[in-house]
Amino acid sequence: MKEISVKNRVKVARIEKGDLTQGDFAKLVGVTRQTMNLIEAQKYNPTIKVCLLISKYLEKPLDELFWIGE
Repeated sequence: MKEISVKNRVKVARIEKGDLTQGDFAKLVGVTRQTMNLIEAQKYNPTIKVCLLISKYLEKPLDELFWIGE
């Protein structure tokens, strides 16, 4: 079975928000800065709980931030 790749635009949305460093945003969401770095680099698929918190704090719909890629 082919592995499913989850894509995201978390970094773009965080930068558009304007006032959040990666470290500060990671603390809000409840993960380490290193984990947030991996999420933004699309090298780690976060749990649904983390996805929902990211969506909440960035004030963006979940499906605008995460999608299944090829």
